[in-house]
Amino acid sequence: MIPSLWLALVGACLLISFTPGAGAINTMSNSLNAGYVRAIWGITGQQLALIAHILIVAAGVGVLVAGSPLAFNIIRYGGAAYLVYLGVQKFREQPEPDDGAVVLRQHEPRFSMFRRGLWVNLLNPKAIVFFLAFMPQFIRPEQPLVPQYTVLISTVVVVDVLVMWLFFAAAAKSFQRFTRNVEGQQILNRIFGSLFVAVGVGLAVM
Repeated sequence: MIPSLWLALVGACLLISFTPGAGAINTMSNSLNAGYVRAIWGITGQQLALIAHILIVAAGVGVLVAGSPLAFNIIRYGGAAYLVYLGVQKFREQPEPDDGAVVLRQHEPRFSMFRRGLWVNLLNPKAIVFFLAFMPQFIRPEQPLVPQYTVLISTVVVVDVLVMWLFFAAAAKSFQRFTRNVEGQQILNRIFGSLFVAVGVGLAVM
C-alpha cells in the first residue's frame, strides 16, 4: 500500500473510531467500573470482532449478508436485543457500599469483559455493510491481496485500540469521582444503561 493511500486509510479509521457508538460506550463503562488498565480486555474483544467483520467481507460472505434482508435483520435485531440487555443490566446493577473511596469492580473476570466487547461489535451487521463500502477504496485487486489486507487490518485495529484506550477509556476517568458514593454510582449506571438501550433501539429502527 502506497504511503498516500495508507495515510488516507489512517484518517478514515480515526474518523470511524472517534464516532461514538456501542464500542465507545462499552469501553467507557469498563474503564469506569473495572479500571482504566483492565478496560483493555473489552477493547481486545471489540478488535477481534472488527477483524471478523473484515474477514467476512473479504471472503465475500458480507455481500450475501448485506443482500439478504432475512440474514441482515436476524443479526440486527439480535445485536439490538443484546445492547438493550446490557442497558437493563446496568440499570439493575447494585451500587457498592458507600465507604468514601473510589469504587472499582475489579472482580469481573477479564474473559467476561473480553466476551462482552466481542459481542457488542460482532452483533452489528451495519459494520459489515460499512466495510463493504469502505474496504474497496483501499484494496487494489490487481495487486497481491494478502499484504494489503494485512496492512488494512493492522491499521484498523491499532487506530481503534489507541482511540478506545487513550481517548474513551481515559475520558471515563474524569467520572470516577461519582463512584465515591451510592448515589453517584446509581446515576452513572442509569446514564450508561440509557446509552446502551438508546444505541440498541437505534440499531433496531434505523
